Amino acid sequence: MSHHPSYLGVFLTFARNSLIRDMTFRANFIIESISSVSWMIMNLGFYTLVYRKTTNIVDWDKYEFFVFIATTMIVNSLVQTFFMPNAQELSELVRTGGLDFALLKPIDTQFLVSLRRVNWSSLGNFVVAILLLAYALPRIDGWTLSIWHVLLYPLYIVLGVLILYSVMITLAATSIWLGRNQSLYDFWFYLTNFSRYPMEIYEGAWGTPLRQVFTFVIPILVVINVPARLLAKPLSSEFAWLGAFAFVATVLCLAVSRWVFKQALWSYRSASS
Repeated sequence: MSHHPSYLGVFLTFARNSLIRDMTFRANFIIESISSVSWMIMNLGFYTLVYRKTTNIVDWDKYEFFVFIATTMIVNSLVQTFFMPNAQELSELVRTGGLDFALLKPIDTQFLVSLRRVNWSSLGNFVVAILLLAYALPRIDGWTLSIWHVLLYPLYIVLGVLILYSVMITLAATSIWLGRNQSLYDFWFYLTNFSRYPMEIYEGAWGTPLRQVFTFVIPILVVINVPARLLAKPLSSEFAWLGAFAFVATVLCLAVSRWVFKQALWSYRSASS
């Protein structure tokens, strides 16, 4: 009989317990879901007003940009569902000594602190995003569904989520050194704000350096641009290298975040010590 825990089984238990907790407070769950969806709909309404004044934004027409927005919603909803609440709670675990108990569990600590809670209310945006894709894609001139869309779009979505997770857990791990990192969410918002727009807008004396930094150093621009381009734009040589780089960037981000997390754990001192 194996003494190693089933990671899938543990995650499913976390997910089930989180759902039970959310359903215990149904009114709060409904309010959070409505609030999250309303915020995204307001953003969509803003860009609808913008496109009343112009036919395209840096070569993205209205329905192509709607695909970009939907992709943003999908990636962010997955990150907020599975990782954001856990990253925000890591500093509290350090402060209260709860991390001591996580270290004693016969399971990988990073896995445990990353997935112990699932925020089901954030999946409302995922549903809205799928509906938006279904609305926008047939209205793109000349668009047809291909096998590459079916196979690669979900894959690049996963890669984007993993890149954002890597950045998030790296930021969260700093709370082990700092003791408390209440600015995590603010810094996370400022950083990921760059990914909400097509990378073509970053041009000129200031824009080009930003584009290079947030593509090759902190690959935030890869997260949304690659899957959105795959779905909304014709395939090109530019997409080929960007799509290949997405795989490299994901592996490197995961490796760096894992190293930072391990180094932070080595520096951890028990709250009772």
